[in-house]
Parts: sequence; structure tokens; C-alpha cells
Amino acid sequence: MVGVQEVFYKQTMAYILHLETTTQQCSVALAWEGKCIAKKELLTEHFSHSEKLHAFIEAVLKEGAVGFNQLDAIAISKGPGSYTGLRIGAAAAKGLCFALDLPLIAINTLELMAQPFFNQTNFEYFVPMLDARRMEVYSAVFNRDKKQILETQAVILTADTFEELLGEAPCLLIGNGALKFQSVMPKIKAHYTANIHYPTAKDMIPLAWDQYQLGRFETLSTFEPYYLKDFQVTPSKK
Repeated sequence: MVGVQEVFYKQTMAYILHLETTTQQCSVALAWEGKCIAKKELLTEHFSHSEKLHAFIEAVLKEGAVGFNQLDAIAISKGPGSYTGLRIGAAAAKGLCFALDLPLIAINTLELMAQPFFNQTNFEYFVPMLDARRMEVYSAVFNRDKKQILETQAVILTADTFEELLGEAPCLLIGNGALKFQSVMPKIKAHYTANIHYPTAKDMIPLAWDQYQLGRFETLSTFEPYYLKDFQVTPSKK
């Protein structure tokens, strides 16, 4: 995989700091051996990452009684998602990695969104969706075996979206993009979470722990978030 270094570790114990900034929700989690020991998150109408992220990092380290010099890796949700959120998260993660000489782990945002729901065995497929302007979402499809069967992509939603792939199988739609899909009355057998589920740093923990044990780290000098689409500036109405 381009940009990923593999260093096989025998070390099985580690403190990993996880950062998630791809949506309006800003979250940070600290884990030891793949188990969460502290977390902090805030969902606001507007992005507050530039104000909250570093404060949250200090808060979870304090709660976990862990110093910066005790960290073994930084994990980041790499996207897709908000351009602004991704830039802030990547800058913070790379800054910590360079300053502390730590490896960087990057996790696909849509994959981590699906993690809390894989235990719901009444669904055949899990479809995380992130709002991407107008009737477009960032999406992917995973089966009940946690295997990704549709690659991450930008999708323009219609009633026919995913019909050929998913057929009549029951599927769970996850994320703020699912509301858009519900509005077009999809033909698939769609079910929705009780509340809008946003990606969180805590959801990242098992995936990052697996990556750490395999020694799958990003190349710091070349790492960029997974934007999926080019940044677009909305013209002023003035």
C-alpha cells in the first residue's frame, strides 16, 4: 500500500492516542492495549476543532494519568469527511508524531463508523454514509463478516442507489448521510439507527490496535488525509 510502512513489532502493550475530526463532532480517545481508558467528545452545529482538539488531548491524557512521553503511537481518522476537519486533525497528529518521534496510524472513517454495529446480526450489510453536499454522500458497504464489498466513494443518491448490489437483504444505514438517503425513499431494504451516528475516536480503537500490532504505519513526510474530492469554495452571496 502506497504511503504505508510495515514494521513488525513484538511489543504487545502500548498507549495509543486517537483523534477523530472528520465531521462536526470532535473526539479524542486514549487506549491501552486496545482498550479505552479515557475519551472526550463534543458535537456542535459548527466546527470547533481548532478550539477544542488540543484541549481534549490534554484532558484525556490527564484523565488517563499518561504523559506525552509515554505514548507509543498516534491514530487518526483519515477520511473521507470535512476538508477543514481533516486538515486540522492531520496537522495535529503529524505535529505530535514529529515532536515525539511516534508512528502514525490512519484509519478509514467509514470503516470505523461501522464498527459499533457489526454485532447486530439481523442485518446482512452495513452502509456508513457521510454528508457531502447536496444529494451526495461519501459511502462504502460492508457485509456482516466485516468485509468491505464496495470501495469508498462519493455517491449521488437516488431511489435506485445500491439496489443492484444489496437487493432485498436487510441493511443498516449509518451516519448523517443516511437522512438524505431516507428522503429519496430507497428501494433497498433499509433500516436506520435510532440517532444519527457520527464517527468517534473510541470507534477507532480496535482498528488502530490491530494496525499497531501489525506495524502498519504511515509515512509521515508524505501522509495526506483521504479527501476523496477536491476542496470546493462556496462563492459569497454578497
